[in-house]
Amino acid sequence: MNERTTDLLVVGSGVAGCAAALAGARAGADVTLATKATQPEESTSYWAQGGVAVTRGEPEAFKADILKAADGVADPEAVDVLVDSADEAVEDVFLDTLGVEFDGEKSPDYGREAAHSEARILHVDASTGKHLLAPFLNHLADHDAVEILEDTAALELLTHEGRVHGAMLEQDGEWAPCFAGATVLATGGIGACYGRSTNPETATGDGIAMAALAGADLEDMEYVQFHPTAFAGETNRDGQGTFLLSEAVRGEGALLRNGDGERFMPEYHADAELAPRDVVARAVETERDRTGEVYLDVTPLDFEAEFPDLHAECEKRGVDPDDGIPVAPAEHFLCGGIAVDTEGRASLDRLFAVGECARTGVHGANRLASTSLLEALVWGLRAGEAATGFDAEEIEASELLDRDPTLPEGFAEEKAVRLRRVMDEYVGIERTPDDLRRAQSVLRRLKGEVDAYTRTRTSRPLYELRGACVTALLVARAAAEQEESRGCHHLVEEPTADAD
Repeated sequence: MNERTTDLLVVGSGVAGCAAALAGARAGADVTLATKATQPEESTSYWAQGGVAVTRGEPEAFKADILKAADGVADPEAVDVLVDSADEAVEDVFLDTLGVEFDGEKSPDYGREAAHSEARILHVDASTGKHLLAPFLNHLADHDAVEILEDTAALELLTHEGRVHGAMLEQDGEWAPCFAGATVLATGGIGACYGRSTNPETATGDGIAMAALAGADLEDMEYVQFHPTAFAGETNRDGQGTFLLSEAVRGEGALLRNGDGERFMPEYHADAELAPRDVVARAVETERDRTGEVYLDVTPLDFEAEFPDLHAECEKRGVDPDDGIPVAPAEHFLCGGIAVDTEGRASLDRLFAVGECARTGVHGANRLASTSLLEALVWGLRAGEAATGFDAEEIEASELLDRDPTLPEGFAEEKAVRLRRVMDEYVGIERTPDDLRRAQSVLRRLKGEVDAYTRTRTSRPLYELRGACVTALLVARAAAEQEESRGCHHLVEEPTADAD
């Protein structure tokens, strides 16, 4: 790993990072794209199922749906930027540049998902993410102005007097500074902080933690969205996350039934299965506790024909969809993150953030389905362009020490298991003030134990663990400070089991 200098450093290779790299290159910058991934499926974007929402000529209706789902917390200006930019950005990048063929081709087969008032979602079966990300990465790999560094992690930001000058990068156990005119964080979500998540195991909150430790502002960290219909089978920690049953299935007529075979969502919300995600997730959790299970009834539709990818996933797990697909909520998306403006600028000079690690203000307290890929694209393009034109300045980088023996065997995994248990028990779908206080206490101790090792040891797993600890503590702290239930931050009176 050699010291390097670049006009624009982008950390992360999901749709947001790729969009920032593309925009930077188009604006004339030499771009370095650093990613922990070695293949597309290690990015959260790859696993996005539903699709990309567009206006279909009704931008005001789209804006209204976003604001309603966000439970009064979204920033209207940010929502305006997202919706007003949506159609042009999708046409420019996904259609004209990448040649993505959405279902329906000349006559698009628009899907409908929860809390959308109409069908407006472009999709490719229920595997949209992989059909967007793979061609995006291929396009950038062929671009003369973009260098992609795979299997490369950012350990910390390089800062001096409130300005970010790049990041310390690690590859194959070696690390060196990458000095940049501007830095864009596009590191994805925080799924590794929870036991059940739809995210890949690489989603350890790296960008959020690095930004927080450097002094950047964060907002809305308490709003962690749980997807209501993840497969309820064995938790998968092999890097692919928990298998997700897209909301598009419910949009086509699938029903949720409890262990008694009863359809229950009409009792919880007038929109039934198409209620906002936070409402459906809590209802599913309640019915699982009350009746033992919840399953998705797909018999009202031709499941195999309409969702062949999901049908194949069920077959792999020995599930006959006609008998019902067992589902349970799983951590899915962080609505908050690094606070940024409408061009992705963070509070630190020359630092930008896009995608799930950023808090743009679009999602508020609860993200509307199929807006994440759109937000990633729109803010990625805006940030990539805004982050160009700066000259890289070399500074004296802090020395990372590696003088002590390697970590004790099993240390990182043991601490990660403890972290996930605390977050599942205390900072999940339903929370109590006492539980949030307990969570902070446990997480502070856990972070202290990890910090004791990072002072004298440098390794990617250790820094990922530190990032997860910092991010989890930020979520718990923000949740404790928010005394009102909003969206996916839901407070209850009953205490939960002790996880410490």
